[in-house]
Amino acid sequence: MRIEPFKVEEWMNSYEVGAKYNIAETCVDSISIDELFQLTGKDKAAFLDEICSRRLTYGDIEGAASFREGVCRLYRTLEPKNVVPTHGAAGANHHVFYSLLESGDEVVSITPTYQQLYSIPRSFGVEPKLLCLREKDGYLPDLEELRGLVTPKTKIICLNNPNNPTGSLMDTETLKAIVEIARSVDAYILCDEVYRHLTQDDSWSESIADLYEKGISVSSMSKVFSLAGLRLGWIATGDREAVAKFLSHRDYTLISCGLLDEVLAGEALCEGDKLIERSRGIVRRNLEILDEWVQKQPHVRYVRPRAGTTALVYYDLDVDSYDFCREMYKETGAFVTPGGCFEMEHCMRIGYGSDIETLGDGLAAIDRYIAHKIATGTKLLTGQEGTL
Repeated sequence: MRIEPFKVEEWMNSYEVGAKYNIAETCVDSISIDELFQLTGKDKAAFLDEICSRRLTYGDIEGAASFREGVCRLYRTLEPKNVVPTHGAAGANHHVFYSLLESGDEVVSITPTYQQLYSIPRSFGVEPKLLCLREKDGYLPDLEELRGLVTPKTKIICLNNPNNPTGSLMDTETLKAIVEIARSVDAYILCDEVYRHLTQDDSWSESIADLYEKGISVSSMSKVFSLAGLRLGWIATGDREAVAKFLSHRDYTLISCGLLDEVLAGEALCEGDKLIERSRGIVRRNLEILDEWVQKQPHVRYVRPRAGTTALVYYDLDVDSYDFCREMYKETGAFVTPGGCFEMEHCMRIGYGSDIETLGDGLAAIDRYIAHKIATGTKLLTGQEGTL
């Protein structure tokens, strides 16, 4: 089986470790186990005594009860039997495709998005139909265009909400409209929801798994809960037939997740509201910093994100995005992600979930780099839609 290089992950793997100002990171500022227990108020010593006495078996093959119960508190309608633990959200997305796609199926996916949502189906011999999100539409899907893409052969419609890299957010009415489109052809909706709850207001973030009987929600402990080191995610759906397929195929690929990972995640999700409150505070504060920078920097523009931790920021220099980001990294230590990783050009993805100092210093480094490029004669883009 041939699969395309995963552009964004290859970029992160190549440059993240040596970054001086890492504003490519998409997780909300990560926490330690000490910080986790400070936030939850739980007795760390008692927890460690209990966990250290456990034999390191496979644990509960279908997932620790505390973890699956904690996940269910993030939804309105689901029970533990509806939750399948996975190796991160990346493992969850792959597992959904691996379990559900068959020869002759069709997939519709939005773009830009996390590359898995179109490259994995392609690797299985299913050429996805792509629904392009446009800047002029606020990176929200054109529903009429979506209706034109689905057919009776459509097996899965792939969404990402909130969107990575743009930070757009589909509201409940839009999601319900997409549900009706999917229902018309009896298709699943797979929605990567790893940034769900990281909104700029306190309204409830709807999940596709609560809105549609064949809705499949994928998420993890990494982005919202700042615990990427657990490498733990999940598939959540009310479709019992799909759950049975996920569990059957899981016997071939995973068997079970890590016992220690699930126990720690269960502790975190017992007080999930506290971690969500912390993360929302960080992204709301940091988006104000990013927005102020965009307004002051005359050579960039963006659609202000409504949710998540990422923004797609366009620049008006006539420089390829990989060259722009690579050269800036070498000259300043500022680390962002090229738009080319998402099939977009003359733009960069900036992550604003970091600590406040890193974000401020990283944006200042971008300012210096842009000023240097202009001073040394780099041409500006003209004649394109949205050009500054």
